[in-house]
Amino acid sequence: MNPIVRHESVDCGGVKLHCAVAGDAGRPLLLFLHGFPEFWGAWRGPMAHFTQRAWLCVAPDLRGYNLSDKPEGVEPYRVKHLVSDVLAIAAHYAKGKFVLVAHDWGGAVAWAVAIGHPRRLARLVMINTPHPYVFWRELSNNPAQQKASEYMNLFRLPKAERVLSENGYARLLSSFMHLDEAWRAELVAAWSQSGALTGGLNYYRASPLYPPTADDPGAKKLRFEAKDFMVRSPDASHWIVHEQPDLVCSEIEKFVREAHG
Repeated sequence: MNPIVRHESVDCGGVKLHCAVAGDAGRPLLLFLHGFPEFWGAWRGPMAHFTQRAWLCVAPDLRGYNLSDKPEGVEPYRVKHLVSDVLAIAAHYAKGKFVLVAHDWGGAVAWAVAIGHPRRLARLVMINTPHPYVFWRELSNNPAQQKASEYMNLFRLPKAERVLSENGYARLLSSFMHLDEAWRAELVAAWSQSGALTGGLNYYRASPLYPPTADDPGAKKLRFEAKDFMVRSPDASHWIVHEQPDLVCSEIEKFVREAHG
């Protein structure tokens, strides 16, 4: 049974973020962060699962995406602002600690929240997002990872909006052809919001982590000083939340059960 989702706006210090909310106030908070190029709807399945298990589920559109504010320029998408957004949403919906569940770019933001504010979290659940040190190490030294991440340099270019939106967003949609038509239509609607594609791409433009090129050292210019819990699914892709929702929800549930109690 799908929960009743209400749509609210949360002021995160001058930037208003749209939040999809399911469950009763006062319950423990599960905060879900989507990645590129999705929006809050990526979490409908997990929200339905956990609302029935007495959680308050909140899934925002991150700044720059879909129905949330889209500040102009690159600087507003630096990590300090993204972390502040998450903490503001959490404070709005919960008095104490909360569980943070994240995928892709949402995971990059969540790592920063956990590193800078570990006492705010009851649990941290990552889906296909490496620790920033590991990602930096691989981008700096591993040719295979540099090759796999070449798309990031395209996304940083001024022409990225034109390339990704041409032919009805064909390049972006190619990553979602195994998912149903209704979801793809919702994605196109989200990308078509004024400024939304630029907002999502500005995460890449603001990040110091990207592959080196002939005239830019990328991640190599940075320096990092550095109970692993990992579940692998050999049959899933980057979009495992859609492909194997039962597995995702069951693994999250096992991991957060202690925090719930």
